[in-house]
Amino acid sequence: MSIMSHPDETGRFGEFGGRFVPESLVGACIEVEQFFTKFWADEEFRQEYAEILSSYAGRPTPLTEAHRLSEHLGVRVFLKREDLTHTGSHKINNVIGQALLTKKMGKSAILAETGAGQHGVATATAAALMGLKCRVYMGEVDVERQALNVFRMRLLGAEVVPVSSGSKTLKDAVNEAMRAWVSEIDETHYCIGSVMGPHPYPYMVREFQRVVGEEASAQFERLVGGSPDVVIACVGGGSNAAGTFSGFVDSPARLVGVEPEGGAAIAKGSPGVVHGMRSQLLQDEFGQVEEAVSISAGLDYPGVGPEHSYLASLGRAEYRCAGDEEVLEAVTTLSRLEGIIPALEPAHAVAYLLREAGKEIPLGSTVVLTMSGRGDKDAEVVAKLLADRLS
Repeated sequence: MSIMSHPDETGRFGEFGGRFVPESLVGACIEVEQFFTKFWADEEFRQEYAEILSSYAGRPTPLTEAHRLSEHLGVRVFLKREDLTHTGSHKINNVIGQALLTKKMGKSAILAETGAGQHGVATATAAALMGLKCRVYMGEVDVERQALNVFRMRLLGAEVVPVSSGSKTLKDAVNEAMRAWVSEIDETHYCIGSVMGPHPYPYMVREFQRVVGEEASAQFERLVGGSPDVVIACVGGGSNAAGTFSGFVDSPARLVGVEPEGGAAIAKGSPGVVHGMRSQLLQDEFGQVEEAVSISAGLDYPGVGPEHSYLASLGRAEYRCAGDEEVLEAVTTLSRLEGIIPALEPAHAVAYLLREAGKEIPLGSTVVLTMSGRGDKDAEVVAKLLADRLS
């Protein structure tokens, strides 16, 4: 059996995961679990899901060999191009699945949280496609720094609700979305955007993102043969990494998740409960959740998906950090060597690669790196930060 198979009957991966929610949400979580279990085992549902990913979302995405970057670093780099999907990130894989499930549950509306806006845009897109009402909660800080995605969501017909509590970022958007769900359970499904939250969300979202790793593994086998030496993906909640790792976890490949320096829940956190799950999170000595800080709105989260905590505890995956300056350098380097402008999230993975090629990653290694999103949404932020360097 694969290490990344089913959680146990309580929804745990080892000591992590579970369902820590108010009594008012237990029934809703059980309903989601029952419908997902039923339809994920249904061949017609799987075919409908795969067909939409193919004809609408643009799957399969290519595995692009980055020749100039490889020559620059002395390692052979392959980029899994989730930036080329419809809406510009891996998020569409998950929301298409959850929107289909919403229809199967007989519900008419979908709500979501978002940080960088990519999950919000994908959710608004799927809602428009399937005739669902859509509301997205987004921290005020992120509304300002991700104005383009806010416009896209509203253009697609979604209501965007700015959240002014706490740090006004992703953590607080999740809080508000969960509060709203309590009062709208009968007609609304909460479409969580990452491998986080109460069971069954971490498992369900990973399964909807499994397509990334399965494609990348088969593509690498065709292009090179065997498995890569190293597989790298950025980690906030960690859905693109979980989807990628699922395709390589049973191979000899080394798995590396890259967290932001100011939000490194695995590297700097400790076990605790947040947003309905037990996982590694940033907290003080009294168990109060601390704020994550990152240049990337999509990684600005104080916890991490419980399966990542589990993989770290087993030693099967390693988790490293990248700082904001390294990330900006990675954006510039990849753009100028490969003509690919990455989102700030996958730029963390690129930053780790640039730093460790010839060190933790031996020269001559083969590397698969998930390019989880494109850089359009971050253009204004990056332009301001790089103004002196680009003039």
